This record gives sequence, C-alpha cells and structure tokens, in this order.
Amino acid sequence: MQAFNDIGGLIIDMDGVLWHGDQPQAGLVEFFRRLRDLQLPFVLATNNASLTADQYVQKLANMQVSVGAHEILTSGLATASYLAERYEPETTRVFVIGGEGARRPLLDQGFMLAGLDDVDAHLVVSGLDKALSWEKLCAAALSIQAGAHFYGTNGDVTLPSEHGFLPGNGATLAALTAATGVSPTIIGKPEPIIYQQALTLLDVEPERVVAIGDRLDTDILGAVRAGIRSLLVLSGISSESDLAKVDYAPTWVMQDIQELTAALLK
Repeated sequence: MQAFNDIGGLIIDMDGVLWHGDQPQAGLVEFFRRLRDLQLPFVLATNNASLTADQYVQKLANMQVSVGAHEILTSGLATASYLAERYEPETTRVFVIGGEGARRPLLDQGFMLAGLDDVDAHLVVSGLDKALSWEKLCAAALSIQAGAHFYGTNGDVTLPSEHGFLPGNGATLAALTAATGVSPTIIGKPEPIIYQQALTLLDVEPERVVAIGDRLDTDILGAVRAGIRSLLVLSGISSESDLAKVDYAPTWVMQDIQELTAALLK
C-alpha cells in the first residue's frame, strides 16, 4: 500500500463517513480541526441530494463543525450545473422527484419546475425524496414516456442511517426504469462528473487529491474513473471483505475518520 503522503486536497463523502443519519461519527470535530490546522482544502461531495448546501452547513453546525457552503457539493448541485451546460434553463421545464436539495439548485440555475399535472416536461430529474408518492412516480413516468430526458442525481440503492440501510434514490430510479424502459443518465458517483466538478472547486493538482468514501461501488469506483487516489473507510456501507469482490481497489483502507485524523499527522 502506498505511503499516505503528498495530500494537497480532499474530496470527502458525508453519509457513512461523517455521520449515520443524525448521529455524528466519533472524532468528527477533531477531524475537521485537523484539516483546518493543516490548512488542507476539502470539498464535501455527497451523492445525497435531499438537502441544500446551506442545510448541510447547518447540519454540521449542529454537530459543532463549521464549514462554508462553498465547501459542499451535492449531487443536486452537480446535476443542476451539468444540465445548465446542456439545456437553456429559461425555456426548459423540469419535473423533479426530490427535496429542496434537488429543486433549489435547478431554480437557482433558472430552470422552470413542472408540477404534478405537467406530464410533458422536457426533463425528469430524480433525487432522494423522503416524501415520494405514487402521484410523483406517475408524473415522472408519463413525462419520460412522452420523451423527457431522464436524469438521476445519483444511483445509490441504499442510504446508511442510524436505523440501518434505507432505500436510496437508486430504488426510485429502478422503479421508473421498470415502468418506462428508459435508463437514466447518472450525475453522481460512480460517474466521474461530480468528482470533476469537485476538482475544479479545489483547484489542486488531481494527483495530490484523495477521495474519501465508505462505498466501493460509488465513492471508490468514481475516484478510479476520475483518475484520482481514494481512501475507503469501513464505517459505512462497504466492508473489508467486499474488496475481494471487485476488480478495482482504493489506494488506502482505514477504519474511520479517527484513523484518518491520526494518519494526517504523519
């Protein structure tokens, strides 16, 4: 395993790395204090699009950690940015399954949001929606069947919580794909798009950046596809035994952010 050195910036996942649900991981405050002491830049890049950047700032503040909105990149933000580069926002109607974290970035980019009765939207975007309903699924399916382009903020089938693994946005995407026969374009990890946007925000040479995550199939595979080093923490979804089941690997494996905090001193 490579020596853990020449670290110029971090792209850090949140669910399963920094917390489970509303329960912070042990050593969370000390981890961020170490990053600030080392003046090590980071982007908190999450596939979870249910919250806005400001809501994540507040969530971390509730855990005694201070970050800025500019240090957060959700798959909702990444999706809105990606779409704004490919469609004219002012003339494009988007039907959204998802919370404020999926809706607000699209509005900020100037897109028009379609309602439940608007079944001929130009785009359908699906993110984690904790208020998912039959009516939302029907509106999305009808728009897709009518020709709307279909996007998923992320494809995570499960979401780690303090109660266990809950259904993620990937479960919603699977339902819509089954109903329409159309597969979505995924913006979040393991696609490299969100990592490429994070690298732009960091403005650090890619070879000096490390992506940190708890899922082999999203965080680590995404880093491999983006051509950057990665670190798997065993505090979330993937276990050490899972490494033998895939044909790619993280650069490093650590138990949790406490071990990572100690490694940053060396």
